[in-house]
Amino acid sequence: MPFSYSVVSIRDAERQALAAGRSLMPLAGAAAARYAAARIRPGTVVLALAGPGNNGGDALEAAAGLRAMGHDVRVLLPSGAQRLPPDAARAYAGWQAAGGETWSALQPGFVPELVIDGLFGIGLNRPLGADWQALVDTVNAWNVPVLALDVPSGIDADSGEALGRPIRARWTLSFIGRARGLELPGPGRDACGVSAVDTLGVTIAPAA
Repeated sequence: MPFSYSVVSIRDAERQALAAGRSLMPLAGAAAARYAAARIRPGTVVLALAGPGNNGGDALEAAAGLRAMGHDVRVLLPSGAQRLPPDAARAYAGWQAAGGETWSALQPGFVPELVIDGLFGIGLNRPLGADWQALVDTVNAWNVPVLALDVPSGIDADSGEALGRPIRARWTLSFIGRARGLELPGPGRDACGVSAVDTLGVTIAPAA
């Protein structure tokens, strides 16, 4: 069985699980929260970066889980909640209902102790826009631990090439399967730090 997978293979497995009635985003968020909590002290100041897609929903679920554990968590949602896909919108509604704090822009002088990178995940296929690049550069300049979800933002998940200057993660937790761009020598493998996988109980069919 291959150790890493194409984005198409991961997406196919995800679609089949969703079609079978599995709710994957809460599982992914809970897995990320557990992974982070095992590596930080109680009451850590956490900033979850939530992008405009389902990777952002995973970050929102992770933020809710860490907040429930007693950590000091904020969510940065630069593109707003209006265009979030349905599952991510539900995650955002849950975050709001729990009293979570959401920012649209970074607050001056704020530096967290941990960043959850849920900006783009495996879906990014073009260079980071100027505003997203500025955010990534700011996060990298903080030099604090980053947990990237699926892949560090700014990395092409299939090729491992950099689409701008990517997030430099200390850990990357991939869901369902590890994207092959994290295994190939190059920017993806360099940016991901320690690579871990939680399958969420989903099996990827072997390539034909």
